Amino acid sequence: MSHKLRIGTRGSQLALKQTNMVAQSLRHAHPSLDIEIVEILTSGDWKPSQGETRLMESKGGKGQFAHEIEQRILAGEIDCGVHSLKDMPSFLPQGLEINHFMKREDPRDVFLSGKYKDFSELPEGAVVGTSSLRRQAFILNKYPHLKIVPLRGNVATRIEKLQQGQVDATFLAMAGLVRLNLTSHLTKILEVEEFLPACGQGIIGIEIRSGDTKTSGYLDAISCPTTTLVAVAERAVLQVLDGSCHTPVGAYATLQNGRMNLKCAVAKPDGSYYLEDAIEGPVTSVKDAVTTGQVLGHRMRPKLPEGIL
Repeated sequence: MSHKLRIGTRGSQLALKQTNMVAQSLRHAHPSLDIEIVEILTSGDWKPSQGETRLMESKGGKGQFAHEIEQRILAGEIDCGVHSLKDMPSFLPQGLEINHFMKREDPRDVFLSGKYKDFSELPEGAVVGTSSLRRQAFILNKYPHLKIVPLRGNVATRIEKLQQGQVDATFLAMAGLVRLNLTSHLTKILEVEEFLPACGQGIIGIEIRSGDTKTSGYLDAISCPTTTLVAVAERAVLQVLDGSCHTPVGAYATLQNGRMNLKCAVAKPDGSYYLEDAIEGPVTSVKDAVTTGQVLGHRMRPKLPEGIL
């Protein structure tokens, strides 16, 4: 007997690529499953008339990339939604959960420029385009002489704006370039040690209705156990520190031989303050991963200046 699964996604090239990766894995795991991909326009999708507005400056923040998809899930019109985990707020609407994650792609950020090989080469007043508050804060902490301007649009659009000379340099996630076969455009990969990624960067998360055991059962077959643990830990520390996109926070966890290393960094938007901390310990379950993230978050909170969160 054939069963149907309806997957919601944004209509961007990267979102569709990631959704098709999920669909392909599901078809391989469940050959009789009938999969329908439903494209949904979200309020976070950039339109030319909106101009270059930062997500945190408009209502909804990160959730703008998911709101309409989530409403369709809750209404029962689709069974799940596929998201770039880094675009998801750490607190989800009531009745929804993300417990399934595809194997993580390269989590690092990359530097792109047609004129310069590295941020250190950018002269005073050079214009760096990014819509990420984290990237803005972290780079200003290292190079306060740079000028940061909002730069929105999908991956190809931002590369095009760079090539047109609208900015001197920009950032992108390595994972998106890999999935779209656009790595030829990168200038330099920023190592995790020098530039901490966003929570969940490189991870595809699948959102479902809480208690939907049927859909959860299908997804169990394709979810990566290791990625699940690092994703849960990163989101746990973010929940303790800040559940929105109004505070620049980076988090990155690795898991090897049953031991997790979790790093987190918090900064002021202008880069004038930066705090980084890390924790290491045994993690063999989701509960362990949550606890690890929470411990690090609660350890960092008292050290932060009043009002930063």
